[in-house]
Amino acid sequence: MTSQERLIELGFKFGKNGAHSARSMMIEELSLLLFSCPENATREDYEKDIVEFNILHKPTEKSRKLTYRHLVDLYGISLDIPLFNALRKWWELSEDSHAILALQLAVARDPILRGSAELILNLEPGEHISRETVEAHLAKDDPDRFSPASLKSFAQNINGTWTQAGYLTGKAKKYRAIPKVTYIHVAYALFLAHCNGLSGQRMFDSFWCKLLNQDKDRLFELAHSASLRGLINFKQASEVVEVTFPNIEIPKV
Repeated sequence: MTSQERLIELGFKFGKNGAHSARSMMIEELSLLLFSCPENATREDYEKDIVEFNILHKPTEKSRKLTYRHLVDLYGISLDIPLFNALRKWWELSEDSHAILALQLAVARDPILRGSAELILNLEPGEHISRETVEAHLAKDDPDRFSPASLKSFAQNINGTWTQAGYLTGKAKKYRAIPKVTYIHVAYALFLAHCNGLSGQRMFDSFWCKLLNQDKDRLFELAHSASLRGLINFKQASEVVEVTFPNIEIPKV
C-alpha cells in the first residue's frame, strides 16, 4: 500500500475536517471555472479569474476569495496535483460525466464526505434517508465534537453533494437513486486505486470502484470502453487483469 505521505503528494487529504463543513461540492462553480479556463491554466490563473475577474459571478470580494479557497480544498485546481491533473485531462470528454467525476475527486480530498460514502452506498434504491440519519452518522465516533447547528449544516452539504452526483434524489426528502456511470468514471476510479498501490483485480475490488455502485462485469465492460478510447490500457485474460495509464504521468517518489 502507498504511504499516507505519498498519497498526500498525489492529492489525497486526510484528517477529520473537510470542505463539506462549509459547502457542498460546488459542481456549478467547478463546471463554469473549467469551461472558462484553458486546460493548461495554473492555480494562479484560476485564482485571478475567480477573485479579480469574478468569472463565477460572486457578489463580494470576500465571497470570491472564499469560493476560491473552497474549490482548492475540494479539487486542488493545480496541474501539479496528479488527481486534479487526471480529472482535467478527461473533463472535456463528456459533460454528462462531470458531476460524478467531481464527486470522485471530492471524496478523495474531503474526509467528511468520504466518511459518508458507506452510509449512502448501503441504502437500497428508493430508500429514504433523513438529514437526522446523516447527522447521527457524523456524530457517532465523537458525539460532542460538533454542535447541533454544525451537524445540521454538514448533513445538508453532504446530502446536497450526493444529490448533485445522482446518488440521491428529492428536495425536502432524499431517496436513494442509482447514478449514471460512464467509462470515464471507471477509468478515474482505477486511477485512484492505482495511486493507492493496488493492481489487477484488487483495483476493481477497491473502495474507489465500489463508490460507482456497479457490478464487476459492468466495471470490466466500462474499463474496456475506456481502453478503446485511450484513457487506460486494460487487458483481461481469465482471472488475470492488467491496467496501466499511458497518458498520465505520476511523479516518482
